[in-house]
Amino acid sequence: MRIRPRWGAAVIALFMVAGCAPIEMTIDAGAAATAIVESTPIRNEVSRTVEDIAIRARINDALFQRDVDLFGAVSLAVENGRVLLTGSVVTPDDRLEATRLVWQIDGVREVINELQVTDTTTLLDRARDLIVTKTLQSRLLFDTHVRSITYSVDTVNGIVYLFGTARSQEELDRVKSHAGNIQFVQNVVSYVTVEPAP
Repeated sequence: MRIRPRWGAAVIALFMVAGCAPIEMTIDAGAAATAIVESTPIRNEVSRTVEDIAIRARINDALFQRDVDLFGAVSLAVENGRVLLTGSVVTPDDRLEATRLVWQIDGVREVINELQVTDTTTLLDRARDLIVTKTLQSRLLFDTHVRSITYSVDTVNGIVYLFGTARSQEELDRVKSHAGNIQFVQNVVSYVTVEPAP
């Protein structure tokens, strides 16, 4: 996996945070050697997160190289190689081109294209969408029954798109309820996966 230099600092910071993960140290008295064994689930989670960051960087670079306007119009979320595209583009060709570019990126396992084709989005529409997104993010952050860090939220023309991982169906229902009770929301579309029960 190659990571572009401009993302190096972000990846290093991620490893520093991940470095707080519990580790087990054993000392062999005879050889006075120390072995450090990382927790496998934590190592796997960090590895997936780093790969998702790299995928996101490669997609953004591909969109930017193709068309600056397309880059600015497309929002994306990446989780375990799944990519959700949201935003508003001017033509159907733009929508198809964004999908084509994403599928060319190494590590992408699924592309969910929710790009809307419209040239009628106004500044007021964008402002309302931003208010909805920020309101929902705030509600999730302060809801102690929701692990807000595992959700990505985007709003386009009054439609709220949810992406990420829920600990349970009850948690996901709670998130959907928060979203549906915000002014200007017309619909809630969820691409959240629910973790299997232990």
